[in-house]
Amino acid sequence: MAEKQRVCVTGSGGYIASWLVKFLLSRGYTVHGTVRDPCDEKNDHLKKLDNAAKNLKLFKADLFDYEGLSTAISGCSGVFHIACPVPFEGVPLTEEELITPALTGTKNVLEACTEAKVKKVVVVSSIAAVVYDPKWPNVAKNEDCWSDTQLLHSLEGYWPYYYLAKTLMEREAIEWSKRNLADVVTVCPGVTIGPRLQSTLNSSSLGLLKFIKGFEKSLLSDQLYLVDVRDVADALVLVYENQEAKGRYICNSYSLHNDSLTEILRNMYPNRNFPESFRERKEEVVMEERLRLSSEKLQSLGWKFRPLEETIDDSVVSFEASGDLPKQIAYSM
Repeated sequence: MAEKQRVCVTGSGGYIASWLVKFLLSRGYTVHGTVRDPCDEKNDHLKKLDNAAKNLKLFKADLFDYEGLSTAISGCSGVFHIACPVPFEGVPLTEEELITPALTGTKNVLEACTEAKVKKVVVVSSIAAVVYDPKWPNVAKNEDCWSDTQLLHSLEGYWPYYYLAKTLMEREAIEWSKRNLADVVTVCPGVTIGPRLQSTLNSSSLGLLKFIKGFEKSLLSDQLYLVDVRDVADALVLVYENQEAKGRYICNSYSLHNDSLTEILRNMYPNRNFPESFRERKEEVVMEERLRLSSEKLQSLGWKFRPLEETIDDSVVSFEASGDLPKQIAYSM
C-alpha cells in the first residue's frame, strides 16, 4: 500500500477498537473514530496513542445517529464497524437494547458507506454467530457454519440476545455487500482477552478476571473459544489490506474446556484460588459441542496468534496496573 488511507473505526473507544486504532495509527493511517462523547475522559487513552495528535480525529456519534456516522465516514476509503452494545455483569440489556441498536447501527453505517463511496468495509461479528448450530457435523466449525436464529430465540437469559444481534447484523452486512460495489469482510472473534488500553473493564476481561480471582468454587462446565485482543486487531488490519480477503473469517486461537483453562492457570499461578469443580449442563441447553473452531481461512492470509500463556500473563499485568487485581500476590510463568 503505497499511500496510507483515511479510515473510520466505529466505537473506537472500546476494547478491540482501541487496539485497532493503535495499530492503524502505527501504520500511518489517518483514523476517524466515532465515540459517544469525544470529551469524555474514558476516551483519553485514544488521544495518548502514538501519532494520535496528528492522525486521529474523534467524532461524536452513536449507532442511531446517521448524520454523525455519515460525517465521520465521509472522505474515508475504508470503514471498520465495531460498535455494538455488549451486556455487562450487573447491567443486563434487554432484547430491544441489544438487537435494535446493533441492526439499526449496522444499516446506518452501511448506508453512510454507500453515500461516501467507501471501497472496503470490515465488520466485527462474533463466534456467537457461528457456534450455535446443532445440526453441524462432527468436524471443526468453519465459516459455512451459522448460528440458528430460532435456537437463539429459544434460549433464556440476556446473552442470547447479544448472540442474536451479532448473527443478524453480520447477515445484514453480507446481504448489503451483494447489492453494492464495496467489498465487505466480516471477522468473527472468539472470546477476546488480553491487556486493555481503555480504563474501564469489559465483559470478556471480567470473565478471565473472575477465573483468576477465584470468585466461585464451582462453575458450570463450558466450552471456551479464546483469542488475544491484539491478534484480533492484527486480523482486522490484515483482511482490510489484503485484496484477496473475501467473505467471513473466524478469528479464534484456542478451543478448550474451562477445566483445561483452570489447569493452565493453576500451573501459572499456583498460589491463587481457582474453581474446584465443574457442574455439567442439562442436555437440552448444551449448544456448543466440544469441537474446535477452524481459523484456517484467516491463517491462509498469514495470520498468526500468540501463545495462550502470553495472553494470560499480559492480562494479569494489565489487571494489576488498573487495580483490578492486587499486585502483592506473586505469580510465576
